[in-house]
Amino acid sequence: MSATQTAHNAPLRALENSYLELPPGFYARVAPTPVARPRLLRVNRDLAEQLGLDPNELASEAGTALLAGNQVPAGAEPLAMAYAGHQYGQFVPSLGDGRAILLGERIDRDGQRFDIQLKGAGRTPFSRMGDGRAVLGPVLREYVLGEAMVGLGIPTTRALAMVASGEEVYRERIEQGAVLTRVAASHVRVGTFEYFARRGDVDSVRQLADYVIQRHYPDCRQADNPYQALLAASAARQGELIARWLLVGFIHGVMNTDNMTISGETIDYGPCAFMDTYQPDAVYSSIDRFGRYAYQQQPSIGMWNLTQLAQCLLPLLDTDDDVAQQQARAALSAYVERFEETYASGLRAKIGLADGQAGDQREDDALVQDLLARMAENNVDFTNCFRLLCELKRDDPVADPPLRALFAEPDAFDSWAEKWRARLARQSGNDAERSAAMRAVNPAYIPRNHRVQQVIDAAEENDFKPLENLLQVVSHPFEEHAALAEYRLPPRPEEVVRQTFCGT
Repeated sequence: MSATQTAHNAPLRALENSYLELPPGFYARVAPTPVARPRLLRVNRDLAEQLGLDPNELASEAGTALLAGNQVPAGAEPLAMAYAGHQYGQFVPSLGDGRAILLGERIDRDGQRFDIQLKGAGRTPFSRMGDGRAVLGPVLREYVLGEAMVGLGIPTTRALAMVASGEEVYRERIEQGAVLTRVAASHVRVGTFEYFARRGDVDSVRQLADYVIQRHYPDCRQADNPYQALLAASAARQGELIARWLLVGFIHGVMNTDNMTISGETIDYGPCAFMDTYQPDAVYSSIDRFGRYAYQQQPSIGMWNLTQLAQCLLPLLDTDDDVAQQQARAALSAYVERFEETYASGLRAKIGLADGQAGDQREDDALVQDLLARMAENNVDFTNCFRLLCELKRDDPVADPPLRALFAEPDAFDSWAEKWRARLARQSGNDAERSAAMRAVNPAYIPRNHRVQQVIDAAEENDFKPLENLLQVVSHPFEEHAALAEYRLPPRPEEVVRQTFCGT
């Protein structure tokens, strides 16, 4: 097929596109570039049904053509969004969707609006020197990581489908091409605001803010200052999101302002990773050479990014710059408050301390931070440590040995456990109740880097069984999967993956 055609009886029907109501400077109209030999790799059936779509139709030949970008749904008006961004602290005035094309929006069965976007669908006016394509490895990573986040209850974009393009893509080596269909509450980013603010286009900043309020934060319309309310609401969501990343050991890897959504979803699973061994300064991204986006840096980077958003909104907050600055600072405090509350209460829950029960919050926070420090000093697996802690008894150390064995110096755990048990003795509830509550917040399974790499290696040989196994456990990470218990194991030394890549 030499050009993208319109599918009149398409599985992706009834798409809308509210973004087209904004002026043309917000986007460029562009159709996907067809691929040579599209082959469906997977349809996310649960997500399809949530969107009111028939997964069997999506898996059909006509559906595959749509998911590959070889056909465009009838009535759809595809576009690439314009945005800028701070990349590793340096401002880039024009980025935009260089390999992603928004097909349109779908209202799901709960009445929520979602973008449907093709990633890897060919060149756009924002591609610069890029080819506009995606490769199989990063597409698989984004699919798996998104579903893992859903299983963990963390806001995220998701993959509706993966299609092999049948084409070669040139990166550091020749790789297999693929197209990901991504679903998001929206794709508006901090960088979208920066694109217009840095041009001095206050009218466009206002139009974008009004659009975001209408789509994501309608309650802000009732506030005395809707734009301050928007900043505070988005800041609060980001604070909670980043706290929840830390609670499961997730490192985004590339927290540029163009990778932070205003809706508060995790987006752009490029050089990301879940930690094995707990190290606060852990970095997995191959391009983060100075640790800007290390695990422990993520909370401060979140505030840094939101400060850029606040700068964009200053002209909307008040005509007096001093007053606008005060309004912005007040709004950004919502980030700190939400992050600290979510992170501290989450950590207490991870070690089985019930809020408000016989404990001084500062002492409880010190107790859990002491555990984290000992974990770092002893090279302890983050996920397994907290999961094994769920099984320990308040008055009987019989279940301790597997957890003690994670510590290079087991005495480091013993002395901490003594303090922990003394604290548990002051709260109500029995071991079974506490254990169940802890298992509900401490996953048994994460998409460990070596397992993701095994999925990619196998898929490149057309073997998708490892993908299905990994999806089974990370989609239900708090459950025990006896037949796949080996997926709980950390990597052997020769399996350790120290770097992840973005695929562009």
